[in-house]
Formats: sequence, structure tokens, C-alpha cells
Amino acid sequence: MADSDDVIRFAEEDGPAPRPDKTWKVAIIDDDPAVHEGTRYALSDYRLMNQGIELLSAFSAKEGRALMQANPDIAVVLLDVVMESDSAGLDLVTVIRKQLKNDMVRIILRTGQPGQAPERSIIIDYDINDYKAKTELTADRLFTAITAALRSYQQLQKMAETRRGLEIIVDAASTLFDFKSMQKLAEGVLTQLTSLLAADCMGMLVLRDENQQPQGFSILAASGCYAKSVTPAAPGGLDETVRALIQRAFQRRLTEFSDDKSAVYINTSGGSEVIVILQVKKTLSETDRALVEIFCGRLSTAFDNVVLYEQLQNANSSLERRVAQRTRELTMANARLQAQWLRARRANAFQSEVLGMVAHDIRNPLGVILGRTEIVNELLAKPEYKGELLSAQITHIRDSAQRLTGMVTELISSAMTDDDDISLRCEDVDIGSLAKDVVEANRPLSDRKGQIIAVKADAGLIVHCDIDRMRDAFDNLVSNAIKYSVQGGAIDVEITGEGSEVMLRVRDSGPGLLPDDKTRLFGRFQRLSAQPTGGEPSTGLGLAIAKRIVELHAGAISAESAGPGHGSTFSIKLKSANSGMAR
Repeated sequence: MADSDDVIRFAEEDGPAPRPDKTWKVAIIDDDPAVHEGTRYALSDYRLMNQGIELLSAFSAKEGRALMQANPDIAVVLLDVVMESDSAGLDLVTVIRKQLKNDMVRIILRTGQPGQAPERSIIIDYDINDYKAKTELTADRLFTAITAALRSYQQLQKMAETRRGLEIIVDAASTLFDFKSMQKLAEGVLTQLTSLLAADCMGMLVLRDENQQPQGFSILAASGCYAKSVTPAAPGGLDETVRALIQRAFQRRLTEFSDDKSAVYINTSGGSEVIVILQVKKTLSETDRALVEIFCGRLSTAFDNVVLYEQLQNANSSLERRVAQRTRELTMANARLQAQWLRARRANAFQSEVLGMVAHDIRNPLGVILGRTEIVNELLAKPEYKGELLSAQITHIRDSAQRLTGMVTELISSAMTDDDDISLRCEDVDIGSLAKDVVEANRPLSDRKGQIIAVKADAGLIVHCDIDRMRDAFDNLVSNAIKYSVQGGAIDVEITGEGSEVMLRVRDSGPGLLPDDKTRLFGRFQRLSAQPTGGEPSTGLGLAIAKRIVELHAGAISAESAGPGHGSTFSIKLKSANSGMAR
């Protein structure tokens, strides 16, 4: 094989030296060193289209095969027929064409024994491009043969590049027409251009449609150094050179290619204009430029398709929004009707319950009052009546009247808490002080039954609430504890702060709760298994009222019991105003 010194590059006298990658590769495959030297001498000053040549040497068919495998871009091969064997060169032709599948390289056979390899049969049987006898291949004829071969190679190269580019364009069409958004289409265009040019390229797609100002445009997508410029509108920091190139392309409505940056103009039938800015790390050939223009020319329909699709999507979205809005309005109207129907039904049911309770529960105290009144009248008619008997009857009458008053009060409270439009007059309340006030108000009741009621409250616990309503809720729990605790029992009231919450617990020494009681505990007019230990009346509304009041304050109420004979604990959980929560 030839050393690196075998590479020949000569500059033209009238122009700059070509870049190292702009040379024609020519292989000399011959077992005669003198042929190599003579060829180098004859082609020492060869140039074609401002490109020199790079001569690569191999001294056998075996070396030639390795050389061709290592350099698939060799343009011309000067191949000797007779080397290791009489047909070594011809065999290598078969290897190049069929095994290496290199149809581009131009092969010129050179033989010193023309009779041994007749020209006609060789031309017909082997895929070669020229056949020369070494004796006739003078310097001028060698120049002519190399030039013709290189021109042919260049034409084949352009045809191959064009075919490859057209195949990419055809394949890209189906892909690009599938995109449904302008940005995705723009990104796909930049990707396909990189593949089309077979080189690293940076680019930007700029759009100006009929709705924008004449000098306004938006950047759809960008790659490489332009990626930071992607914004809905042209960024103020866009390079002035690029901005000027874009504006010039829009004004001239022409494609402009240059070695630095190129601008391709696309005009769509829908009235939009697109500029493709390209910066490629190679000089674009005429073939490259033609392929880029063909590719971009086919994008007009793709952009129009995206615009139409987006318009269709916007129309569908608008229709869906209107349908959704109308559906929401109908749903809300239906919900309001449903709520009104439920309120009316609940009001009717409550009215029936109240009437039933009034007929059942109020009848008994009224009967007692009437009966005791008759007794009082009889006692007053007797001259010998005793004052203590009259006093006892009056006491019974008063107790019955108080029972009626309590029932009416609870009914009124229940009706008020049942109102869906109820409003609270909230303020900051020291919940510990409020609980102590409630306990003190109920202490006479506990003293009558010999019960001990104790209060333990953390200081400074503030709750934002309606003080009157919350007093009613606390009073129901405390009075229930007194009502169901045994004679002489203990009742503990505890108020503690737990993080962002305040807990009020009332523990009684009553009979406890059965599992069935827990399911009905906070319902209206519910009769539980336990009975008041002092014969006190019960409407079954107290806990329901307390639950409704607590829920109106975004709190929670619950009950726990270890079982029959172990008492019960009722708890109210409220948000603490000490935590700084917004009111």
C-alpha cells in the first residue's frame, strides 16, 4: 500500500488552495512500481473544477480490495489486469461491483498485454468504463481518460444524491402531512432537512400570516443555536443579522442561499408565509439547493392542512365549550330544582314528625296539667284542705309546664338549624369560658341528683363561632350527661387545644351505648336504649341539634363508649382561631 506521502494535492496558480476534503480520490492498483511513479508524475499538476486529486496506491489485487473497502468514496480506479494471476484485475472488478456493491466508481483497465485480455470481450463481460493499453496511455491520454471518468463519476454522484433526496422528500411527505400542530410540523421540517442534506444543520421556521402586521412574525420552531429564540412572537434579542435576513426574505419573497445562512421562502395558498432559515456545516451544492427548494415547495400544502386542522379544532372546541356550558347550566338548574324538591319534602316530613311528636309528647304534660288543675279545684272546695297538698299539685303543674316549654324550645331550635339558608353571626370566642358558663348554668340540675360535675379547660383557646348557637350545642351535651348519669355520678368536661383544633369532651357515668344506639345517635326523634335516671323528659332532638350546629361551623361531633355500664364520651372538634387561619 502507498504511504501517506503518496497523496498529491496541488493548488491552482490563479486561485486559493482547495480545502483538504475537496479532492478527487484516484486509486492506482498495479504490481509495477514504475507505473505508480509514472502516473503520479503525469498527474502531478492535475486539477478539475478547482479540485486536486488524491492518489492512493495498491500493488496487488488483494491490497486493492482492502483499499476499496477502506475508501468507498474513490472516484476512479486505474486497474492492471495481470498481477498475482493473469485475471487478478478482472476478478477484482467483479469483487468491486458485486461484493462491495460499488457501482459509482469508474474503472479504467490498463494492461501491458492487450491480446491476453481482448478489449471487446472485456467491455461486454465486465462492468468497466474504459480499457487502455499501457503503451498508448500517454500523459495527455491519461489526463483525458481521468477527466472523462471524473465527470462521469460526478454526474453519477449527483444522480445518486438527487435520487436519495427525492426518496427522502417522498417519504417525508407522508410523515409531515400527518402532523396536526404548527409547532410539530415545523420541528419535523427541521429534522427532515437535516436528513435531506446529510449534514448537521441548525435552523429556524418563521411564520407570518395574514392576521399579523407586515413586519411582524412568529417563530414556530428552532434547532441548534437558534433554539433559544423559540417564542410565540419574535424575541427582542434575535440576532440582527438573522432578523434582517428574515425581513429581506419576506419583502423579496424569494429564496436566498449563501455559504453562511440561507433563507427559503414558502408561500401557502391560505395566505401564510414561512421562512426557513438554514445554517449548514457544509457548502450546499447545486443539487442540495435544488432538493431543498423542492422539499420546501411541497410544504405549502402541509402548512395549509395544519391551519385548516387547527381552525377545525378551534371550532370543535368552541362548540364543545358552548355545549359544556349549556350542560352545566341545565345541570345547575336541575340541581336547584332537586334541592328545592328535597327541601320541600324534608319540610313536609319534618312537619309530619313535629305534628306526631306534638300529638304524642305534648298530650301527656297537658293531661297532667289538666288533672292537677282538677285536683287543685277539689282541694280548694274543701274547707279542710291543707296548704302542703296544694303546693305539691302546683309543683306538678309547674314541672309539666316546664317540660312543655323545653319541648317547644327544642322544636324551635331544630327548625332553625334545619334551615338551609341559616346564617351565623361569628366572632372570636374564648371556648373555655363559654364551656364553664354552660356548666355553671346546668350545675343546679346536677346538684339535685347529687352528681359531681368538673370542668378542666386550657386557657386562651379561641374559636371563631356563633356564640349563641355554640352555647346551645354545648348545653345539649352537658344536659344529656346530667340526664343519663346515675344519681351521685361524676361528669367531666374537658377543653383542650390539639394543634390547629380545639376539642371539647363530656364524659358521663351513664349506662353507656349499645352498637345499635351508635347508628341512631344523632338522628331526630330517636329513642335510645338508655333512659333518663331522674325521669327527665326527652324529645330525641338534642343531639341532632348539636350535630347540625357543629357542622355549620365546619366541625365534627362524635361519641364513644366502652359498652354498657361504662358511660359515654361525647366530643366536639372545632378549628382553632389561634392558628392564624383566615376567617
